Amino acid sequence: MTAAVTQKPLVPGRLEQSSTRLAFFIAGFGVAAWAPLVPYAKARAGLDEATLGLLLLCLGAGSILAMPIAGMLASRYGCRKVTIAGTLLICLALPLLATASTVALLIATLFVFGAGLGVVDSTVNLQAVIVERASGRNMMSGFHGLFSVGGIAGAAGVSALLALGLTPLWAIAVVIVLLLAALAKAAPHLLPYGSESSGPAFAIPHGVVLFIGVLCFIVFLAEGAMLDWSAVFLSAEKHIGDAYAGLGYAAFAVTMTAGRLLGDTLVRRLGPTRVIVLGGSLAALGLALATLAPGWEVALLGYALVGAGCSNIVPVLYSAVGKQTVMPEHIAVPAITTLGYAGILAGPAAIGFVAHASSLSAAFLIIAALLVAVAISGRILRV
Repeated sequence: MTAAVTQKPLVPGRLEQSSTRLAFFIAGFGVAAWAPLVPYAKARAGLDEATLGLLLLCLGAGSILAMPIAGMLASRYGCRKVTIAGTLLICLALPLLATASTVALLIATLFVFGAGLGVVDSTVNLQAVIVERASGRNMMSGFHGLFSVGGIAGAAGVSALLALGLTPLWAIAVVIVLLLAALAKAAPHLLPYGSESSGPAFAIPHGVVLFIGVLCFIVFLAEGAMLDWSAVFLSAEKHIGDAYAGLGYAAFAVTMTAGRLLGDTLVRRLGPTRVIVLGGSLAALGLALATLAPGWEVALLGYALVGAGCSNIVPVLYSAVGKQTVMPEHIAVPAITTLGYAGILAGPAAIGFVAHASSLSAAFLIIAALLVAVAISGRILRV
């Protein structure tokens, strides 16, 4: 086995910053390319909704298991090699996701695909922490903004290719070519080293890292609620037509992306503490407005406020991880990324249980209360 990389290059500069942005785009593009394929996979394998839901958990399981391993490998072999390996795993899994017709093959492929996504997501966030710290400037929101742009491009691009009459396999072939081209452009300036911190390969998050992870969990829980439940809520409670119910998530995604692309400037002007306080408050207000106000038009405005409020909280929290000294960052970054993913995965299911026991409105108001707690925590957390 190769020895750990110990020699460090010069301080990361503009080329490393550009490669970090491109790596975030790759992560967003790769995960979103799968979304338009879900109905095709469901039809090929003859799955009902319950079975499909269980299958999708395999994707999350692969991601969550891979994230701490990615942190360990990045600290030993460098961010470049681990990011390349994760991207190649994504490219390996996508053609199978476009053609698999048995449950067993879908389970295995979704797990591998999720592992690749988890490796890339965790590693590019670790690189982002290192690059931002070396720059001495706020850059994390812009990095995460490129993830959002990649997500929009991946979902819209694959949908457009399918609408033009391409088969899922040919559409994915185009995606793989673009992913490999982006990787070839980014790879030379991805960091050949990982965290400079020493420490164990794995550790349970504690102290401020656990606190940051819980805040990430709540914000990602809100994001998962928008993704999985906003359309259901608009259709059932606001009586919008099914064809337009997706506008709620669209309003959220647009303001989320715009907020992140403008976020570095906002963080510099307002300061990270105010970004968390004001962002959490705005998101809570938006979710309460969408839930309680009559009319779907007001609900769309509320979802847009949720996207704007949440957009820069997580990037600020990742920056805070780079400043803490409680845990080595190659452990801390995967830890909070894993907790965030847990919010996206477990959150929608928890919302379903609350909605079944009470109502979907009650579930949304609980999330709004949790976002208020995030805003209050911004004054406690030193960022």
